[in-house]
Amino acid sequence: MEPDPKAFYVLSNLAEVVERILAFLPTKALLRAACVCRLWRECSRRLLRNRQNFAWVSTAESVSSNNHALVQVLEVELEKVQVLPQMVFYIADAETFSGHEDHCRGQKKARRRNSKETAIALEKLLPKRCQVLGLVTPGTVVTPTGSRSGQPLEVEDGEAGFALLFPKMDGVKIQTFHFFKDPKSKVIDENQFAEAGLKNNPDLRVVLLFGYNTWKSGATRFLHQIVNRLNEKSIILAGGHVDSFTSLTSENNSQPAESCGVVGLTFSGPQIQSAAVLLDQDVVDEKTAEAAMQRLKAASIPEHNTVAFMFACVGRGYQHYKTKRNLEADAFRKLFPSIPLFGFFGHGEIGCDRIVTGNFILRECNNVKDDLLHGYTTVMTLIHLG
Repeated sequence: MEPDPKAFYVLSNLAEVVERILAFLPTKALLRAACVCRLWRECSRRLLRNRQNFAWVSTAESVSSNNHALVQVLEVELEKVQVLPQMVFYIADAETFSGHEDHCRGQKKARRRNSKETAIALEKLLPKRCQVLGLVTPGTVVTPTGSRSGQPLEVEDGEAGFALLFPKMDGVKIQTFHFFKDPKSKVIDENQFAEAGLKNNPDLRVVLLFGYNTWKSGATRFLHQIVNRLNEKSIILAGGHVDSFTSLTSENNSQPAESCGVVGLTFSGPQIQSAAVLLDQDVVDEKTAEAAMQRLKAASIPEHNTVAFMFACVGRGYQHYKTKRNLEADAFRKLFPSIPLFGFFGHGEIGCDRIVTGNFILRECNNVKDDLLHGYTTVMTLIHLG
């Protein structure tokens, strides 16, 4: 059949028509289409610039493979996503992501997985210039892929994980940082704080901070040093203690082996709004959990393009509530029906009740520094990206 010359003319000359057709393509297909001609390239670039909502990929199912389930799911779902990620933040369960060995009749078998190899396999799926922060934790909290209203799951045991994909967003800057305890120096380099956007940055709104190897000698004191510098009323600070970090693409690998330290993300931009609440040991049932979520709801954070995080102690979840699994995630979904929730179960929590809204004035503030380091609690955080 002869090609239709009219169709050829339309697809070669009418940008509005081409752009409307290309808008249906996921990002990877759109990048391939951009190689066809100059017009398609210009249309593809405009479409990519306008795709400024974050996306995510998640899994809560085990797989019989040498790769972690998150790697397998990410390989498939990246063909479908509508964003070009510049920053990826992923968390996976430590038990199946990290290296471990199977045993049979007292004889060791070959190691099934190694965390470094798994992390490399995951990073190879992402764009070359993409920044990556990856953590492994005892348990995870995930929202099913593609559904903002999907029921978030508290996965306390078993294979699970998620990857948040942040595109380039106008007015929003997301950066990674890493500070490790140097036995030769007791002073933290101020230049590192400035480079990470943690100092002399009037647009800094949110810091997600994660301590690793916090059981080591001097780790708690080091963590206090970092947290105390960031304990400002105009900043939401949230996070917790993780088993380890597996990916940090900006890392120069200069830290000593088995050192302790902190890694994290900074969110800067005048349009960012955020709020956090602490569920302490007095939150013991569904009623008190929902009351805590009501405090978060009262912050009036917009739900569009907003992500939520749940950083909980390994002693909470079903161990704490006894009568019901998934209680805190269910309480969150009841009040926030269209905000995806992600997070982990760890060995300590960082955060407090705090609100940063459009005018950057907290609803509740005083001259006393908040206590930010906790145990046996849950920190819930909302981040609106504009």
